[in-house]
Amino acid sequence: MDKLCRSLFEATNATGVFPKLEDIKVRTAPTNHWYQNVENSSFVHVTVRLLSGRTTEQMQAVTNSILVALVAQLPDVPSITVDIKEIIRDTYAKRSA
Repeated sequence: MDKLCRSLFEATNATGVFPKLEDIKVRTAPTNHWYQNVENSSFVHVTVRLLSGRTTEQMQAVTNSILVALVAQLPDVPSITVDIKEIIRDTYAKRSA
């Protein structure tokens, strides 16, 4: 997982969409239980949470870069998806110590 997280971080950084490295965070959250009515149900899904204000082209660059990195790291996984959920900048609150 560490290698995969680093790979996704580097792929995201390579897009040039994020001006500061501190803006990129990669976290994993394994799903322990699921059901799909398919023969090989293994999958990886990445949800990118991104502050609003990026163009469609920038968002596509992020998802495509992550997808390429995932496919390279996980060639045997039959289903890999990447999605962006926008965080509304005007209503986002954060505390940093």
